[in-house]
Amino acid sequence: YNEYKSYLSISCLMGNCLLRERCPSSRNQPQQAKNLPVKSELPVWTAERSITTDQLFKKRAEFWDTSPAYEGRKEIWDALKAAAEALEEGNRDLAQAILDGASITLPTGYLSDCYDELGCRYVLPPYVLSKPLNIISKSDQQSKTTDTAKNTTVSMAPDMTIKVRLSIGDKIIDEKLQVNSLERIADVKQRIRQMHNVENSKIRIICCGKLLSDKTSIKDAKIPKSFVVQVSITPLID
Repeated sequence: YNEYKSYLSISCLMGNCLLRERCPSSRNQPQQAKNLPVKSELPVWTAERSITTDQLFKKRAEFWDTSPAYEGRKEIWDALKAAAEALEEGNRDLAQAILDGASITLPTGYLSDCYDELGCRYVLPPYVLSKPLNIISKSDQQSKTTDTAKNTTVSMAPDMTIKVRLSIGDKIIDEKLQVNSLERIADVKQRIRQMHNVENSKIRIICCGKLLSDKTSIKDAKIPKSFVVQVSITPLID
């Protein structure tokens, strides 16, 4: 403990004061902590002042962008973000799969308080888990804009096969996709939209608990052999 305390003091002297403890060991995790299945209940809360959907999403983006700079591992924050979004959309099974893939422990069954396999604690505020009771509904055309218009599907000869599990509402579909390793995730999303007639939908692709970005190539995603990639498809409401 004294060595850890000295480490914090030296960090402050060097101009690197930590706003929160990092996780040099598993000291933050309770001994014999339980790992309960994620619960579908979302927190019920009220904002100090009524906020719009745009303001809520901006506040969430600021949290997810800045949290990795203070503590924890970025890949865990990415997994928590994907799980929180899936849970808010009512897809508990996908949220659980993401948490299991990232080895995230939930002592209470709620995403608001969880730990990674190194014992580092992650605390999520209610505004990233659910909408407030006093949110102001507004049509946000920008939030409905998909990457379909921005990205052109790349046509390449397939050189590999990936296994995917599609979650479309209550429907689960397992299938194999013939892809080229140089294709981007955005190309795969567009192909899925065309194959399943879900053009006006938001698609998220998760591998090993990590949310894959549109610009990532299949090769750079480093999908393990025979691994089942999770694909969440959420229709956008007009």
